[in-house]
Amino acid sequence: MKRSAELQLKSRLKGAANQPKYNLPPWLIADLRSDHAGETGAVYIYKGILALSRQDDVRGFAERHLATEEKHLALLTSLLNRRQQTSLLPLWRLMGWLTGALPSLFGATAVYATIQAVETFVDRHYEYQIKRLSPEGPYRDLRQLLLDCQQDECAHRDEAAKLMGRKLGISLRLWRGLVSGGSKVAVLIAKRI
Repeated sequence: MKRSAELQLKSRLKGAANQPKYNLPPWLIADLRSDHAGETGAVYIYKGILALSRQDDVRGFAERHLATEEKHLALLTSLLNRRQQTSLLPLWRLMGWLTGALPSLFGATAVYATIQAVETFVDRHYEYQIKRLSPEGPYRDLRQLLLDCQQDECAHRDEAAKLMGRKLGISLRLWRGLVSGGSKVAVLIAKRI
């Protein structure tokens, strides 16, 4: 996301969730709560990778993408007040950290396969939300923020897929299924709690 566009968008949306004139509908608050929880988890996935991986290429990958996820999290945090955020953030931090740390024990391919699975899910998740928001409607700025975040997540997915390179064995395919399924369950929970 370009710095000036990011600042402009942030200034327009700053505190929007706390201002009655913006008046976010419950369904949109639930969507943003799930996005906020997901970006929290993403930050901790990369922190988990950095905690255990000793491979320079994996650490560089994680450091670059951690910076992007921290920007996403800051933007989404600015949209929701504390009451609107999920009350399960400590759980998302732990699960995110474990989702990054565990594959780090098995090497670069496991890390990249994990990121590819997570970001494939996130792409679809954002796409669903983007389709619900009109480009000309009252939430067009929010729609653009989600589009920008989605673009970053797709870049993470594509880079991880390229670095993964080889055909995955059964254990990594099962792990990716578990990660994708866990992401779906996490979204459902975060929208409600």
